[in-house]
Amino acid sequence: MPSNMSLFSVNAILIISTDDRARILTKYYSAPHAPVGSTNHPGANPYPTVKEQKAFEKGLVEKTNKQTSDVILYDGRVVVFKMEGDVMLYVVGGGDENEIMLFGVVLALRDTLAILLKNSTDKRTLIENYDLVSLAVDEIIDDGIILETDPVVISSRVSKPPTQDITSVKNIDLSEQGLLNAWEFGKLKLAERMRQL
Repeated sequence: MPSNMSLFSVNAILIISTDDRARILTKYYSAPHAPVGSTNHPGANPYPTVKEQKAFEKGLVEKTNKQTSDVILYDGRVVVFKMEGDVMLYVVGGGDENEIMLFGVVLALRDTLAILLKNSTDKRTLIENYDLVSLAVDEIIDDGIILETDPVVISSRVSKPPTQDITSVKNIDLSEQGLLNAWEFGKLKLAERMRQL
């Protein structure tokens, strides 16, 4: 039985542009319950500074541009990736992490972005809808722990409310008289309900 039982499985999730290698979204995770005083435990962030992160990302993009597979071992870490338009989606896990589980995360991210952005997953669209992209990543992974991989569920939690709901909110009278009318209506309904009991 393994001595290190943890739900922590994702070290980083990266969305990087392939044409200019710009960082669109990068999130690095450390294990939420690290041993006290330890910096080299199995969930420690190996790239604590932005300089180290950019060096890792640069080498990763160079290596994955030449690859035909979707899974590689880079810098002692399992990296799964997918190319979508002009961006690369990466999920980085520990060296002993399950590749199939990490691949499920990258597919969930790809499919969620396709649903949210209406199959227009490119650099410009991702930047314009950064709020939705960031929320989608947060719904999939929290502190390196995989929460959800169903793209329909994720997109329903992240998506904007339907426009018909917004128009019904516009018809509410929030003036002083409107609030007084709502208060009187509530009192009347409560009194009727109390008489029925």
